[in-house]
Amino acid sequence: MKQNLVWALLIAEAVLWNVPQCKAQQTQATAAPAGGPIIITLDEAIHRAQANEPAFAASVAESKAAGLDRSIARAALLPSAVYHNQVLYTQPNGQQNQAGQGVGSQPSPRFIANNAVHEYASQGLINETVGFAQLAEVKRVDAAAAFAQAQLEVARRGLVGTVVSLYYSALAAEQKLNVAKRAAGEADAFADLTQKREAAREAAHADVIKAQLEQQQRQRDLADANIATEKAKLELAVLLSPDPRTAYLVQTSAATPSVPERAAVEAAASNNNPDLKSALAALKQSDAEVFAARAAYLPDVGLNFTYGIDAPQFALNGPEGVKNLGYSASVTLDIPVWDWLSTQHKVKQSEIRRDAIRVALTATQRRLIADLEEFYAEATAAHDQLASLDLSAQTAAESLRLTKLRYTGGEATVLEVVDAQNALTLAEDAHEDGAVRYQIALANLQTLTGTL
Repeated sequence: MKQNLVWALLIAEAVLWNVPQCKAQQTQATAAPAGGPIIITLDEAIHRAQANEPAFAASVAESKAAGLDRSIARAALLPSAVYHNQVLYTQPNGQQNQAGQGVGSQPSPRFIANNAVHEYASQGLINETVGFAQLAEVKRVDAAAAFAQAQLEVARRGLVGTVVSLYYSALAAEQKLNVAKRAAGEADAFADLTQKREAAREAAHADVIKAQLEQQQRQRDLADANIATEKAKLELAVLLSPDPRTAYLVQTSAATPSVPERAAVEAAASNNNPDLKSALAALKQSDAEVFAARAAYLPDVGLNFTYGIDAPQFALNGPEGVKNLGYSASVTLDIPVWDWLSTQHKVKQSEIRRDAIRVALTATQRRLIADLEEFYAEATAAHDQLASLDLSAQTAAESLRLTKLRYTGGEATVLEVVDAQNALTLAEDAHEDGAVRYQIALANLQTLTGTL
């Protein structure tokens, strides 16, 4: 019975050991087995962040609202139709008049503005105003919608950059935790070795003390690495799920992508940069505001067509066959004459704002050129250093192995072993930092060009 239990434990341990390798091969998997933590890829992290991040949600709402403003402004160019119904009663003044309705007299209303004591209106009204102000408003809201769309893309790429930074920081924290576990295990093994050598009278007690000090430091480092990993995963989890405490694993990328060609990066940055599109849309919006301000100098034409009744009786025909049903039409032309220079001042205001936006546009263009140079140089340097960092980690591991062999043979001191252990830990941590640096630099370059 005891032997069967031992075999069952060994099989279970082998299965658990192989689970991470199986997950790495399943690129389409998004969740671990039932009861285990979910596996988050970078694409899924970005998708979840777009659904949970409030600033991005506000940008989406603003873009949608700007699109509706466009349809509202265009609808203002079209005629409006209203079915108007009204009943008026005015106290009579005791006199009689004809009031233009039928033969005979009827009571006169006390209010001279009203046509009769009883007046009924049931009319369909069609109104249309034609002017340059409406056209300028359509032009303005079109530019505003384009600006909101560009700002949405700016917010999206900013969110992508944040997610990429948090994602690879969490991944690096997990890798550093593995490094800390390895270093702690290495320190434990070395402390045990020094104790055995001391018992065999092959090493001094000072070696045991030094090894134990190193062991204690590695245990503290492991505790700090655990905390750093938890903090990094919580920072990312805030954007991933309603409960940041939900357990998840960050999927490790299979291969490190290379830096794209410089010509392709420059072409994509000039065509797909949202900051530049936003600045251009802001300039178009300011031009439309100048046009709208100047439109106040021009006249507006108003058209009205009314069909229905406006009579003392709520009927198609009045007394003795008088026709109540009919139509009327009017055309008005409003010509601005004098407004105490308010229109001139509004035009001046819009021109001042437009000049400021032109300055912002040129600054955005210069910033784009500088960011392109900086991000490409950073990505290239980080990519070139990855191979060197990997070689340093391999060299430090080999140095530790050889130093331990020399110490076991009595040819090296305990200080050399401790230095080799520290060198390997620093090299492995530097490699993880270098990997994060390259991924973030590449993400900055990809968001600048719109490929991420």
